[in-house]
Amino acid sequence: MTADTALRLKRLKIRSWRRGIREMDMILGPFCDGCAASLTAAELDIFEAMLGENDQDLYLWVSAQTPPPPKYSELIETIRIHTGAN
Repeated sequence: MTADTALRLKRLKIRSWRRGIREMDMILGPFCDGCAASLTAAELDIFEAMLGENDQDLYLWVSAQTPPPPKYSELIETIRIHTGAN
């Protein structure tokens, strides 16, 4: 792992654990801790973009109350599997 990748993962971890709503902290934080290091650079790009989305929307996507945008669908499914919500 390069220093740039390590720094990026650290930033993503902070953004995952410090969301606007606690429910998303408890979903994205553990996912990032457990899985982010194994994501490809392209998957990290998608994860980073997804972290910029509104927490209320993210919660609806992860909880399968509404379908996620196609660009996030694979990652959301991975998060669902990780959290046992699938």
